[in-house]
Amino acid sequence: MPAELSVGLVESAHGERPADPDAPGVGVVAPFDFALDRELWRWVPEDVSLYLTRLPFFTTPVTVQMAVAVGDRRAVRRATRDVLTPRPGTVTFACTSGSFVSGVQGEYVLRRTMLEAGAPTASTTSGALIDALQLLGVTRLAIATPYIEAVTTRLVTYLADHGVATVASEGLGLLGNIWRVSYDQVVDIVRAVDRPEAEALFISCTNLPTYDIIEPLEQALGKPVLTANQVTMWASLRAIGRQAVGGGRLLSAPGQQLSMA
Repeated sequence: MPAELSVGLVESAHGERPADPDAPGVGVVAPFDFALDRELWRWVPEDVSLYLTRLPFFTTPVTVQMAVAVGDRRAVRRATRDVLTPRPGTVTFACTSGSFVSGVQGEYVLRRTMLEAGAPTASTTSGALIDALQLLGVTRLAIATPYIEAVTTRLVTYLADHGVATVASEGLGLLGNIWRVSYDQVVDIVRAVDRPEAEALFISCTNLPTYDIIEPLEQALGKPVLTANQVTMWASLRAIGRQAVGGGRLLSAPGQQLSMA
């Protein structure tokens, strides 16, 4: 069967374009307990691939200590090298707490570690959040997290060091199984934390499902709603000259797409 015909049959059967093997993909370094691979894929254009790898397993609840351990440089370096085999155009560290827990310097070290391991370009969830806030001109933020107070406090400090004031914060106090949180629970905590002075809201943690509720929340609250997986994929795709698929004011903001280097 001719190659053109076989490709046509695939497109007809699935209603999708096959991925371009020459298009740059996105390498994703995720924590061992990351459970939302499917949500990440929803942000990605049909012809771009994600290459996921996970950091080593350890039995620690979701505390400051766990967040620090997730960002261990040796593990991140090894995971980056592993995910470079399919030659992604960029590599991202897809963990919010692991990238803010050690502050601005800690986030910088993570990006440098990935670059030194061979990543063409590198980003982190927390770094992507700062880029998104700067693009939107947001300096006063309300944050909703699944974390215990000590972890949420580290996020508040990280934001303050970037010149972003947290006007309100609320955490669910979870020590594990964050991916089991329902959309209803996320909506409730976001509504509870919103304040008139907040220019935007951020829903932290890449293990918290948010894809389908961003636009409804923005319509209800009248302001941008950013989420961990949204900013992670937005920044990663931006790095390879592509645009994330999905809703939210961030994705329609002027100047949000960069050209490929």
